[in-house]
Amino acid sequence: MFPAKSLYKFKHSNLTMKTFLKNRRLLLLPATLLGCLLACQATAQTLTTLHSFTAALVGYTNSDGFNPYAGLVVSGDTLYGTAYGGGLSGGGTVFAIRTDGTGFGVLHSFNFTSGGNSPLGGLTLSSNTLYGATAYCTGSGGQGFGEIFAIRTNGAGFSVIYNWCNGYPKTVSGTLAALLISGNTLYGAGGSVFKVNNNGTAFADVFDFGGSIGDQAFGGLVLSANTFYGTCRSGGLPGGDGAGTMWKMSTDGSLFFLLHSFSTNSDDGFAPRATLILSSNTLYGTTSGAYVNAENAAHSGTVFKINTDGSGFAVLHRFSTQEGGGSFGSLILSGNTLFGVTHGAGMNPDGVNFSVGSGSGSVFAVNTDGTDFTNLYTFTPTSNGTNSDGAFPFGGLILSGNTVYGTTTQGGNAGNGTVFSITLPVTPPTLTITPAGTNVVLTWPTTPIGFTLQSTTNLGSNALWTTNFPSPVLVNGQSTVTNPVSGAHQFYRLVQ
Repeated sequence: MFPAKSLYKFKHSNLTMKTFLKNRRLLLLPATLLGCLLACQATAQTLTTLHSFTAALVGYTNSDGFNPYAGLVVSGDTLYGTAYGGGLSGGGTVFAIRTDGTGFGVLHSFNFTSGGNSPLGGLTLSSNTLYGATAYCTGSGGQGFGEIFAIRTNGAGFSVIYNWCNGYPKTVSGTLAALLISGNTLYGAGGSVFKVNNNGTAFADVFDFGGSIGDQAFGGLVLSANTFYGTCRSGGLPGGDGAGTMWKMSTDGSLFFLLHSFSTNSDDGFAPRATLILSSNTLYGTTSGAYVNAENAAHSGTVFKINTDGSGFAVLHRFSTQEGGGSFGSLILSGNTLFGVTHGAGMNPDGVNFSVGSGSGSVFAVNTDGTDFTNLYTFTPTSNGTNSDGAFPFGGLILSGNTVYGTTTQGGNAGNGTVFSITLPVTPPTLTITPAGTNVVLTWPTTPIGFTLQSTTNLGSNALWTTNFPSPVLVNGQSTVTNPVSGAHQFYRLVQ
């Protein structure tokens, strides 16, 4: 991840050098390789508020929506998301905004008479079409259990693919997570795992939850080959005291395996709400730790990992209440670093009080081995529900380049939530020097991109760093430069 401080000593004859540089990699080279130095800092990062949702008017309407509970999807320089309420008819919105915060626009306003309302889950993007689900269906005059919809990224062509207007008790509230698309088939989870073609045909219940195997699979699905991986917020084997489960199943529902049962009586965490992520044969996830007695516990949720065969369950980090409580949002993985959000105190949209945190939530990072947990950003306290940056993030983050994007459910200028971004520090690639006769070969990875090799003959205040010549060439997937060895000391660094 980002080590707080790294120190290497360079020795040549009677020379000993100790120095620190931020986001630099430095090499001292007389005739032989003497070493390298890297220092980057895992300090708090700067958050940019891209959009603050506006105040609600009579009838819970406004121009842009409010309370975005879900995360975002990105395509090029545009972010897409959903807001639970507000919009022209008060039933929530689908919105788009550029990654620099410009060009906010509402693609669709939901209403209470047709097309469903109150989207809780995130969006899924396929080609130029966004797919999502609402928590409620009103097309038949009743409350129902939600609708699956499609809309093009330019806002045209809104359509309802499938609805639960007549009720569907196993698929409680449709789904509270983003749908998964494979080919022309959409998959989702709630009280069951279900599938439907993206044209609305061939809806089928793949697997029903309940009891000892878990219930309320609100975390969404992960697909690998012919296997789904997921979580249930409640239920579980005897001894698991209804605290949720982790499972896998074949995509046709014929084979089901319980990977782990959570318990309120252990330090594993409980009530997992977020979609898992899969890397190689390891699953990573979070627990909300959000039962009614959680505020009295020493910890409020966890980050965990488990092998896809159910072995090797381990807690990577236990959130303290001072760190903002547990997490509802899915993790993202970059290199060996996991990024996520804590929800802080607040109210879950399905009506259960989750007042476990202190403060308004945070953005965090932790290595996949559990080391170097860092609070990258802590959302500021609200005053009369408002602040400058947002509060209580529920949806997960997305990563584009070296910037993460997310939403908060509350806070902002009107207390109705925000869209935000945080630019992460870039860890420089490792620069390697290898003697080769009368030359020296310098190599470094091609990613992250944008780094240039520079050199100087001294490190004094008047040091003149110049771009190295010749330019690097690609050899065995590495940026490579060959320089002749001279008698003078030569210092090298990669800069961006």
